[in-house]
Amino acid sequence: MKKLIIGLSLLVLLLGAAACAAEAPEPPMIFPGEGGAPAPVVVEQAGGSLSFWDWGDKAQSTTVLVNYDERMIVRNGDMYLVVKDVSEAMEAISQLAGGLNGYVVSSSISGEEEDMRGWIAIRVPDESFETTLADIRELAVRVESESTNSQDVTEEYIDLAARLSNAEATEQEFLALLEKAEDVDDILNIYESLSRIRQEIEQIKGRMQYLERTSSMSLISVYLEPESSGRATVPAGWNALQIFKSAARGLVITGQVLGTIAIWLLIFIPIWGTVLGIILWRRHKRKMRG
Repeated sequence: MKKLIIGLSLLVLLLGAAACAAEAPEPPMIFPGEGGAPAPVVVEQAGGSLSFWDWGDKAQSTTVLVNYDERMIVRNGDMYLVVKDVSEAMEAISQLAGGLNGYVVSSSISGEEEDMRGWIAIRVPDESFETTLADIRELAVRVESESTNSQDVTEEYIDLAARLSNAEATEQEFLALLEKAEDVDDILNIYESLSRIRQEIEQIKGRMQYLERTSSMSLISVYLEPESSGRATVPAGWNALQIFKSAARGLVITGQVLGTIAIWLLIFIPIWGTVLGIILWRRHKRKMRG
């Protein structure tokens, strides 16, 4: 039993160790001294290999194969356009994304007629990013602003692949120990360790899938506003329709005020009616005496 517990402790300390030992080229002496250097984790790729350092008791290396042909680039674009018709432009952008096997992420429209504003975000295949920007420009009367940005996530993806390989190897070791464990406490400890390592594996896989999706499908956000109607900016000095509307609103407001006053008078009639009755009665009494 003590041997099993000791073995579990050593295994936890060696979580970064690889499942398979392989001979790797000696790394440059970045860390002085013998026995204190970390073991290299070599990641092979199409254009060469990248090394990540993993501390352990033995100088061994782990090789993680990552299959891809190009660097992983996440690209985004933002555009601010003036168009003749906002709703038609949004529909055209939506159809453009669908024709490229893309999709609309989100969209919104506010206002009516000349005051209508729109916003739409689409994802399109990365290889169609530049051509999509050009096609959207063709829908505009003029382009107020445009910006693009990109982020290289290749090294992050490779690092995640190395972490995933080590985590999965550790999971297999825990499963092998679980088959041999007999003590209840040991089994519970192994299950707890398995739960943590599996949670880590799911998090790594989720991040890798997100990088794959965002690098293969670029995001383009477009803000749309209508073209100026060209009418005079200074309103006319007299407008019969506007005056009629203002008068109608004034009549309604006056009616509301009078109605409010009538309701208040009606509710408080016991008070002001009594007071008024006393005053009239005294006046009448004085006249009778006079």
